[in-house]
Amino acid sequence: MINVPSVTRIAFGTPAKVLVAILLAASVGACVQMRPMPMPPPVVELPPPVVEAPPPPPPPPIIMAHPVYLIGDPYQAGGVWYYPKDQPDLDETGIASWHSGEGHEPLTANGELFDVDAVTAAHPTLPLPTNVRVTNLENGRSLVVRINDRGVNANGRIIDLSEHAADLLGFKDQGTARVRMTYLGRAALNGPGLATAAEATPDDIAMAVPAAPVTEVEMMALAPVMGVKIAPARMVAGLPMVVQHIDIAPVDAVADGRVMEMPVPAATSIYVDLGDFTSPTNAAVLAQRLYRAGARIFPSRKDGKPFYRVRIGPFQAVQDADAALAQVQALGHNDVQIVVDSTAS
Repeated sequence: MINVPSVTRIAFGTPAKVLVAILLAASVGACVQMRPMPMPPPVVELPPPVVEAPPPPPPPPIIMAHPVYLIGDPYQAGGVWYYPKDQPDLDETGIASWHSGEGHEPLTANGELFDVDAVTAAHPTLPLPTNVRVTNLENGRSLVVRINDRGVNANGRIIDLSEHAADLLGFKDQGTARVRMTYLGRAALNGPGLATAAEATPDDIAMAVPAAPVTEVEMMALAPVMGVKIAPARMVAGLPMVVQHIDIAPVDAVADGRVMEMPVPAATSIYVDLGDFTSPTNAAVLAQRLYRAGARIFPSRKDGKPFYRVRIGPFQAVQDADAALAQVQALGHNDVQIVVDSTAS
């Protein structure tokens, strides 16, 4: 039986040929409608593409310390020339700062590993490494610090301490402090104490060409000459005795982080020190030249002799001293520094 679509209408009296054609078309349409639809091709799931992982980054290079004793050549920083040299009589006051270590190279200026947690510091001119005692004049805290790097954060700072050293001295939060710095000696290359006698030998002597070996000289007394007076024996001062070196450094010269309490002035002031003179005339010439900047002469005594300091100040705020220092340096006077002195002096 053929199902004729409902839309097909056959009028009464339609000719037979036309009727046959209509029926044939309906039959063909039914056959077409009943033909099964082709099955879609099976979906083949392909494995995900293989993505090669990038090679791991190379391990960071191993930084090896190679500490050496170093003085170094003169250099310029911030418009100021610095001349590194040995300063065994160094005992000065000034402003200390500290550094966080951000952006610092892995090694210090003399080849040691940089460590913000060590009791170390940077100094513009002292030999590296050197042990100094730093005393905070604001609270009396004092400790031995190993100087193993060059530079300071700003002009007028006498020492730039590590973060840990500043924390031990009690001025990490405030950023700067009035300090006294005293030279103790060259530090050992591989320890917190002082150097041995051989290590502490000045470079010009250590690098000198040794004397040529000599053979033993035979001596014998001559017979006295008849009729000639013999001069009496002359006393000759003997050579100074060799100072024996103690390998164990005293406890107050080891940079081990041990904090001591030191007596300090009850009150201090900050000055810009322009120069010290034994001649009052020379001091007056400099003071007159920088009179507009606030320079004055401060008479004093040293080793029982009068001398004359030319200074600007006193100040209580570090920022005010920094401004005065910058003003003097702008006038061409770079050999100046910030010092701290007791208010009574």
